[in-house]
Amino acid sequence: MEPTAATPPLLSESDAAAVAEVMQGLSSPARVRILARLLHSPCSVGDLAGDLELGQPTVSNHLRLLRHLDLVTGRRDGRSVVYELHDDHVRALLQQVLAHVHHGDQA
Repeated sequence: MEPTAATPPLLSESDAAAVAEVMQGLSSPARVRILARLLHSPCSVGDLAGDLELGQPTVSNHLRLLRHLDLVTGRRDGRSVVYELHDDHVRALLQQVLAHVHHGDQA
């Protein structure tokens, strides 16, 4: 059956799995805090650890998963790596989720 205006196309199994994997990546408050910090500006693991009051190994482990999910990227800057959000899609996703969470605050 062809999709019509009334019946949107179904999400493929592989796309659903990819979305679920990204959502699982966002299931950790520490990873969400890392991403929220990167909304403001790129920074190193050490800066993230200090800003979020987390251990550097913990931040590194979370960043490894966030890189795997294409939510952050890292670029060499001398001896350190500077992390930033992967792209504007990630920025928009975070901003939308944060707006949704705070939506009830306005009532």
